[in-house]
Amino acid sequence: MTPTGGISFSTPLFWSLLTVGQILLVTVVLLIGIAFLLLFDRKVWAAVQWRKGPNVVGPFGLFQSFADLLKFVFKEITIPAGADKFVFLLAPVISVTFALGAWAVIPFAPGWVVANVNVGVLYLLAISSLGVYGIIMGGWASNSKYPFLGSLRSAAQMVSYEVSIGFILITVILLSGSMNLQTIVEHQAGWFWNWHAFALPTIVVMLPMAVMFFISFLAETNRPPFDLPEAESELVAGYQVEYSSTPYLLLMLAEYCNIVLMCSLISILFFGGWHAPFDEKLIGIDSWPPIVAHLWYLLWMIIKTVFWFFMVAMAKAIVPRYRYDQLMRLGWKVFLPASLAAVVLVAAWRVFGPQA
Repeated sequence: MTPTGGISFSTPLFWSLLTVGQILLVTVVLLIGIAFLLLFDRKVWAAVQWRKGPNVVGPFGLFQSFADLLKFVFKEITIPAGADKFVFLLAPVISVTFALGAWAVIPFAPGWVVANVNVGVLYLLAISSLGVYGIIMGGWASNSKYPFLGSLRSAAQMVSYEVSIGFILITVILLSGSMNLQTIVEHQAGWFWNWHAFALPTIVVMLPMAVMFFISFLAETNRPPFDLPEAESELVAGYQVEYSSTPYLLLMLAEYCNIVLMCSLISILFFGGWHAPFDEKLIGIDSWPPIVAHLWYLLWMIIKTVFWFFMVAMAKAIVPRYRYDQLMRLGWKVFLPASLAAVVLVAAWRVFGPQA
């Protein structure tokens, strides 16, 4: 307490409450956003097939995701007789915890980040690596061959594409000179040709890296055409086939959290993050009230994230599923050597180029 009887804003308690408030705000907004992005995903798929998609619950079907939530919450939880019940129920919790925890280092606008750590990229790699444990535990605890095969397939797939994603991230770190995501975005300020994907002369390397990152995160998040762990024709929906009710909802929530995370991450790493395609100084943003300027930046971050989610939805709608051997061949024989060569080229340019 201060001498006047008020609350001191420099106490650990205040900052702890402030941090918890930030986490709750990001989590609630993220969950609501994912509900509408899920509807958007279904609408895109329906439009490609000349259907209307969900259009009954609420105006234009806007409340369909919330109706699905209520359905899952009130359904009975069924657990296979021979399953390890504790691990079976723990697996979805672990998956969704890691999926939500990764958002702690994602900057939405200048200073709008829960944890502005200097090793944000390293943190994301660690969290994404741990996320596979939920899938492995769920498949094993189901005490069934098909979920177990699906979880093993998912683990191999995620590990394979994490390697190439790691090398692609190294190229961005070399260009920006930092693993802090805010610094990476600030490095791309100005016109769109300052973005890592379009900057000269590295565009010949970084634009293909952006495309490879997009394809790799489709495989990393088990999205079509790389949804082999959930291939109904082969594995009867894979590692989640024995799940129902809320545990199944948590697994799907974790998957969509990871998809949206990757959509925001590709925007941050390659396409300027919260920056507009033009120099904001042209509109005098430095003279704007801080809250208005930050909302402007937030708007561009949302636009880019939704655009990449639209690309993910289109890939699901129009690209046929790969075979598993094709998936592994692409990861180990194409993406791995290509990303390793990109690291060498970008490092050489940073050392011997004019900007060294």
